[in-house]
Amino acid sequence: MTLSGKKIAILIAPRGTEEPEFRKPKEAVEAAGAAVTVVGLEMGEAKTNNHDLDPGGSYWVDKAIKEVSANDFDGLIIPGGCVGADKLRANPATVAFVRSFFEQAKPVGVICHGPWLLVEADVLKGRTVTSYPTVKTDIINAGGSWIDKEVVVDKGLVTSRNPNDLPGFCAKIVEEFEEGKHPQQARTA
Repeated sequence: MTLSGKKIAILIAPRGTEEPEFRKPKEAVEAAGAAVTVVGLEMGEAKTNNHDLDPGGSYWVDKAIKEVSANDFDGLIIPGGCVGADKLRANPATVAFVRSFFEQAKPVGVICHGPWLLVEADVLKGRTVTSYPTVKTDIINAGGSWIDKEVVVDKGLVTSRNPNDLPGFCAKIVEEFEEGKHPQQARTA
């Protein structure tokens, strides 16, 4: 398996993370052999959403954000959902966790509204990314370049726009996680 021995963190917010953007990337990296840890704001069950407003499934949080470090992982997945991404970016420990992956040159996959965390972590200067269209101005204001493509890869950072892009996004994050550290990833951290 391509990701055998790799440890990947995936973020989840209570009542806000977009279910397919959480479930499908998690399944993809697990199918490739990675061990995945679900990281949330607190322990317990986290309910997801579909289309931001409709109830989704419930998922168990393996570790609270205060219990983890980027040192523990080989890569990070940040799902979207405007409610979930907003809750995550409002938490300083989560923002610091995200920034640490860039400082350590580790690959990160981000979809939909997830780039709000990258804006908050101040890691977008000089990067080319995509996102849900309403995040475009925030990305540009944070020093990034925004393009409307299914999947954008920028030195270990993989971004996509929405759930329709999940097949391409999932394939690319597996590829980038397999490659491992990207020295250029740390250029904006």
